[in-house]
Amino acid sequence: MRPLAKILLFVIIALAPCDAESDLAVVGPPAGEQTLAIIVNQSNPVENFSYEDLRKIFLGERSHWPNGRRITLVMLEASLERKVVLRDIYEMSEKDFDNHFIQGVFTGSVFVSPKTLANPSDVLKFVFNVPGAIGYVRASDVDSSVKVLRVDGRLPEDKDYRFRLGTPTRVTINGWGSSRSGN
Repeated sequence: MRPLAKILLFVIIALAPCDAESDLAVVGPPAGEQTLAIIVNQSNPVENFSYEDLRKIFLGERSHWPNGRRITLVMLEASLERKVVLRDIYEMSEKDFDNHFIQGVFTGSVFVSPKTLANPSDVLKFVFNVPGAIGYVRASDVDSSVKVLRVDGRLPEDKDYRFRLGTPTRVTINGWGSSRSGN
């Protein structure tokens, strides 16, 4: 949201009637807001990772799980989910991501390059079939064939889970509605 729009919204909310009958309603993230689930093979003993450890895995800086199994990272091709992963885990643009892995493989600082798959069902199948695999899909696409990792103790359905797709937030004032991106 632009700074001027934020100020205007604040002024409108501040000047709105405060009684219980007011038509002012600020609606937070919708109940069905889309989140990403970080998924691993069911046999993987890991249940929870810190954000920092997860980032090291995605950056290819860790090559093995605590049980000694080799990590196999899987990414989706160009998609909203990929953009969220690049933004929230890699903290890189697509170009920086490509350069990171090209340079890392060349210098030996990266142990694992991601495998890229076309769609969520391919990611689910791959993670199901490869014991050391880790990937991501929308939480709504997860099925019982894979395990969802907690990140910093939180699952995709938790209020303060960090990997969100940016579903619009709705603000309604006296019957007039406006939307803004949640990110």
